[in-house]
Amino acid sequence: MSEQTGSSPIVVQGGGGFQVLRTNHTSFTVSDLDRTCEFFVNTLGFEVVSRAPRDPALIREITGVADADIEVAYVQGPGHRLELIQYLAPTVRKRIEAQPCDTGFVHLAFDVTDVDAAIAASQVYGFCPINSPTPIDKGPNSGSRVVYIRDPDGVTIEYFEKPA
Repeated sequence: MSEQTGSSPIVVQGGGGFQVLRTNHTSFTVSDLDRTCEFFVNTLGFEVVSRAPRDPALIREITGVADADIEVAYVQGPGHRLELIQYLAPTVRKRIEAQPCDTGFVHLAFDVTDVDAAIAASQVYGFCPINSPTPIDKGPNSGSRVVYIRDPDGVTIEYFEKPA
């Protein structure tokens, strides 16, 4: 399910005789591919670079999910590509409701010019702030404001506004 981003390789030597060439993508499983793509395109200005179903037999072998049937969209943002997956089958599946303190919790962080405007634009697509934007008053990020927002699928985004 790998799709290259086309960026120049930055080679890192792994500890087992291999090299890491680049980050390929970050993936989220979502319940509504249309809504999530629209959020990334209309709110964050990303571009959908591909969207298509995948061969169910191949996906079942890769994921180990019996009866898996998916549609995948790749959205390209500044310096990073996201893979968004909607499972069409199986119909019986769980929704994860992780908190930031839970092991395995994942979020994406984006530097933005205006946290409040980013929140307002995101709410159109069901993203709600976990708390109000928080000013950072110590350390290397002093003067910045940060907020976590979450959509109905639990996809969590952090907006990070650095001081002007």
